[in-house]
Amino acid sequence: MWSYYLIYPAAWCIGRLPYKIQLLVADFVRWVLYRVVRYRRTVVRENLRASFPEMDEAERKRIEREFYKHLADVVVETLSLASVSEREILRRMRYLNMEDLKRWTEGRSWISAMAHYGSWEYTTNFDLYHTHDETLAVYRPLSDRGAERFYRRIRSRFGVRPVPMHDVGREMVRCVREGRSATLALIADQTPPWPEIQNWTPFLERWTPFFTGMEKIAVKFRLPVVFLDVRKVRRGYYEAAFELLYDGREAVAEGEITRRYAERLERMIRQRPEWWMWSHRRWKHDREKWLAHHPQGGKSR
Repeated sequence: MWSYYLIYPAAWCIGRLPYKIQLLVADFVRWVLYRVVRYRRTVVRENLRASFPEMDEAERKRIEREFYKHLADVVVETLSLASVSEREILRRMRYLNMEDLKRWTEGRSWISAMAHYGSWEYTTNFDLYHTHDETLAVYRPLSDRGAERFYRRIRSRFGVRPVPMHDVGREMVRCVREGRSATLALIADQTPPWPEIQNWTPFLERWTPFFTGMEKIAVKFRLPVVFLDVRKVRRGYYEAAFELLYDGREAVAEGEITRRYAERLERMIRQRPEWWMWSHRRWKHDREKWLAHHPQGGKSR
């Protein structure tokens, strides 16, 4: 728990700094990550090389440098949530087509299909728009209790309620019983643990496993799935547009919603690849090994 008392005061102070000073802090963080500790540079380079084989080395190097610059911005932006004002966070993340969202969801609960792209932590301002009864931010619990407490506190400052992954089904049942509508924010580009892999989807030149929870919840509770297309307007400022992936009523084959999500995410990443988290070990599982252990479950999509 000591990490919480170390991180939170520092984060609060960063959020109170003038914005130009925050940018200087981010520049220093970038230098440390890229030049000093060389944070996961091998992972980043391997991911970029495999995802963009058509690019020359110079172009991938440019994306690499821009990624670390963006990563440093995200670090400072996330820390600043400890004390950033409501007025400021509404300026930092704007949503472009709220009327479309209201028309698609019609007061029903819905799933926001998000990714580690842009500044995903800034989307914790969404509950301030009061489009639904509550906003649930689904997350994978952290092993460090101090970091867990820190993230829960900054993510809930503007009304969003963090919900551990294993409690999502229970929360949706509660919403249905109480007749409440919820926005379910899911960051769906994470790698599932080996025992939880159920299928594989083509994504960035490779067969890739995705969590299937988003699809199962959408089909079971008949929830619309809306993709969040994020754009970085300038450093520290973002805007996002909603795109309907599934209306909650259409009859779909197993794996279809996940395939649509992966396809739309790849298209967004290819437009501005430096804004995605290339430092994640996204492809640490091998499909051929998985198929060898699941000969009857290898219907990859």
